Amino acid sequence: MKLFKTCFFFATILLFTGTLFSNAQDPSRLKDQVNELVKKEHNFSADKKLVVFTGSSSIRMWNDVQSYFPEYNVINNGFGGSHFSDLLYFYNEMILKPAPNILFIYVGDNDLASKKKPKEILKEAKKLAGKIQQDLPETRVVFISPKPSISRIKLKNSYIAFNKKLKKYCEKNGNLEFVNVWCPMLDNNGNVYKDVFLEDGLHMNKKGYDIWGKVIGKLLIQQ
Repeated sequence: MKLFKTCFFFATILLFTGTLFSNAQDPSRLKDQVNELVKKEHNFSADKKLVVFTGSSSIRMWNDVQSYFPEYNVINNGFGGSHFSDLLYFYNEMILKPAPNILFIYVGDNDLASKKKPKEILKEAKKLAGKIQQDLPETRVVFISPKPSISRIKLKNSYIAFNKKLKKYCEKNGNLEFVNVWCPMLDNNGNVYKDVFLEDGLHMNKKGYDIWGKVIGKLLIQQ
């Protein structure tokens, strides 16, 4: 009986650690992308505020983001495949070092696709927000809602649940803002627009970014 209990104990530990490591993301996989972003040089106007967009590939692939907001200096610090844990890991490089006047964060899409629970993702969002508010109290922080997409439509309920939690958290915290790109990407019947995506059904084409540009542009006016 004692041997059985011992074996059972170790089997439980192995199962737990196996699950833990299978769900964990190794941030070093994104190091090359981050290094490339850090080395990038910018030629900015001294009289314009600095806006930084950071997050996963929906940000990274917004190559012409500066053209949408010409009245600002814009840095695209998007790194593909990133989770909240990755943005926390590369916090100094992606957020603290540029010290923007306005910061847009788009993360959570990949977290949800990895089957993380909305409440778990929100914990990391809160941790990130807390660090920013402590280190950059004058920075205007805006969370962009995870978007709907064709390829991940089966996870719709999880996306909606997380967006509700994130929106509620931002509303309770006067120093945070939430911009909803979920609803503008749906038609009148509540279906995802199919013509705003690339062939993979996940990443956006210019039509998709035009929607984002319009929604975010309206928020930037509200200062």
